Amino acid sequence: MRYLNVAQPPPSPRSVEQLREAAASCQACDLWENATQTVFGDGTEHARMMLIGEQPGDQEDLQGKPFVGPAGRLLEKALEEAGIDRRRVYVTNAVKHFRWTRRGKRRLHEKPNAGQVRACRPWLEAEITVVQPRIMVLLGATAAQSVMGPAFRVSKQRGEVLASPFGVPVVATVHPSSILRATDDEAREVAMSSLVADLKVAANRS
Repeated sequence: MRYLNVAQPPPSPRSVEQLREAAASCQACDLWENATQTVFGDGTEHARMMLIGEQPGDQEDLQGKPFVGPAGRLLEKALEEAGIDRRRVYVTNAVKHFRWTRRGKRRLHEKPNAGQVRACRPWLEAEITVVQPRIMVLLGATAAQSVMGPAFRVSKQRGEVLASPFGVPVVATVHPSSILRATDDEAREVAMSSLVADLKVAANRS
């Protein structure tokens, strides 16, 4: 299917707000059809650290801001434990619309496909251009592969400072939602400690 209203970032974006306004009408893939709104990045415009997740969840789609649901609250706790002030970072997602499937009254998350990630990449590129972070934290496989390429595996290179195609160093780690899915308290605690450790590695480079 061809999408005609393919809003694109301006060639020389001046601000995140300018990008947010342009992205609001993007129909570059099919996800806009079932989403409430485009959920763009949020935070300090020239933050030293940028955190990139997969896509908005249910609450993010409704509220129009990234990482405000359960995974966002866990991320905020992890940032605090790592000594990072969330108000001083910029948070966004590789994909700006919520992909979901309905189960009864609930809207359940579905992983975006490669075409949807590719369609959204110009917005992520523009955000990086405007924010100019010193370090990027890639939260989960979708974010990591969006930035580093489809062959990248978080499980093999998490917690390392790596060069990226954007000229900005990156640290890849798990998405906070994976910690919420841990099978028991002990596993959750171990996973949380690992996330905090990865965030500290990034903080030391910012």
